[in-house]
Amino acid sequence: MHIDLPTNVLRHWESVGLLRPTRDAAGRRRYGEDDVVRVAVIQRSKAAGMSLEQIAILLDDGARGRHEVLEQHLADLDRRMEEMRRSREMTEHAMRCRSHDIATCPRFRAGVDDVLARL
Repeated sequence: MHIDLPTNVLRHWESVGLLRPTRDAAGRRRYGEDDVVRVAVIQRSKAAGMSLEQIAILLDDGARGRHEVLEQHLADLDRRMEEMRRSREMTEHAMRCRSHDIATCPRFRAGVDDVLARL
């Protein structure tokens, strides 16, 4: 099967143990259906913010700490989703707001109060 990714990416994933393609008689990598599924899992997991180390644990059925990694990832997803929700609310408000300098709008500024408190 053909995987439409740069070869250096596939080789890196192989070097860190995420992929184990078979080799033909000439030593060329041959990716089967299972490899393609692993690539899809890796891509989806990376897009969701997982590190390659986390993905390695996810894909290793014998890895210790798998549930801890997944729980941490879920907590991170929840945090990022909340940040996205706040950003969306601020963007929607900015589209309706009549202030020329959006930072001077009290309702808009309230959307960054939590950030200001950390500064």
